[in-house]
Amino acid sequence: MTNMLRNKNKDLEVRKREKEDIKTEIYALSQSISMSAHKARRVLDQIRGRSYQETLMILELMPYRACYPIFKVIYSAAANAKHNMGLNEEYLVIIKATVDEGTTVKKLKPRARGRSYTIKDLLVI
Repeated sequence: MTNMLRNKNKDLEVRKREKEDIKTEIYALSQSISMSAHKARRVLDQIRGRSYQETLMILELMPYRACYPIFKVIYSAAANAKHNMGLNEEYLVIIKATVDEGTTVKKLKPRARGRSYTIKDLLVI
């Protein structure tokens, strides 16, 4: 009888450890930002793998235009973690941050003699 209790206790300990090892992923998504994906990736490479507090400080001090939209997305992800999961912001870490090229907006630029040339602008998703 005691052997069975020991085995059950071991199983409970293993289950508790497995629950502690589970990492929750929270995400936020921003779409239709008119900016080059290359410029946004330059900022994301600096913040990937850092803590939430450190990331906010870095984004506030960097001089790039891409920092503000990324700041808003990270702030939104932290708010999602706090509101939906009840997690503390101190323990959040940026694990994955990606930027993809979005749709191409084609505009026409008027030229001489009634002709026109297309201008292609990429949107970041």
